[in-house]
Amino acid sequence: MLLNKTVLKHLLIVVLSTLPLAVFGETITLNANTQLRGEFTQGGLIRGKTLANSQVTLDGKTIRTTPNGQFAFGFGRNTARTSKIAITPPSGKMLSHTLKVHPRNYKLQKIDGVPQKTVTPPKSVLGRIKKETQLVKAARKTDSNATDFLSTFQWPLIGPITGVYGSQRIYNGTPKRPHYGLDIAAPVGTEVRAPTDVTITLAHQNMYYSGGTLIMDHGYGISSTFIHLDEVLVKVGDKIKQGDIVAKVGSKGRSTGPHLDWRINWFGVRLDPALIMPDMPTPQKK
Repeated sequence: MLLNKTVLKHLLIVVLSTLPLAVFGETITLNANTQLRGEFTQGGLIRGKTLANSQVTLDGKTIRTTPNGQFAFGFGRNTARTSKIAITPPSGKMLSHTLKVHPRNYKLQKIDGVPQKTVTPPKSVLGRIKKETQLVKAARKTDSNATDFLSTFQWPLIGPITGVYGSQRIYNGTPKRPHYGLDIAAPVGTEVRAPTDVTITLAHQNMYYSGGTLIMDHGYGISSTFIHLDEVLVKVGDKIKQGDIVAKVGSKGRSTGPHLDWRINWFGVRLDPALIMPDMPTPQKK
């Protein structure tokens, strides 16, 4: 999705280092050994630290921890206003806490008079779309032991922000899937860099909806996705360092102009990249 208006500011600044966890933003201290840090809102990524060998669950779902007791989870676009986390340390005395998840208002855009063929794909491509969707889902199920999700993320591209997480378009009266990424406009061919150290789990040159598509594993279910790429420069299994060039900006797939669409997931839960990033730096003049 490429919108016409540029978002001027990000309101939330989150910076994280590996040990100890260092985040500017909201911090919840559950006890002397347990902290949660991040943005407790729909779309927010939460990173936590507790005693090693603790058992952690969120709303009854087990969350895997690192050997040092670190973990991550996230809240989806329409997550309920409360979520319950439970932590059982090696001592066996469970600690539970109800998290308040702040709701958000999302931008809705109504567009009428759009040719129906651009809204609904022809039957001839439905098989292709299904196969490509399964590839994406499989990549996002990756649950590796990498701890790159604890790193401070860097911008993969510097440019105007032209689309935001959670917005939704209504074509000819029919609501379409919400936009789950952060769009950064740039000319076709502009280099795109890895936001942290990553391992490539999907590299596709041209999917029907998303064009050039790249999925990168940050570990423990956290992944980044880049779409609408003109060219993917890496392959599945590659281990990439933060800041390395991995792709080039494009406008492939269903896109209204050249831009990078950056998405972050916790497994199948779609998160907002803007909530873990500082303000966009001013582009350097050449």
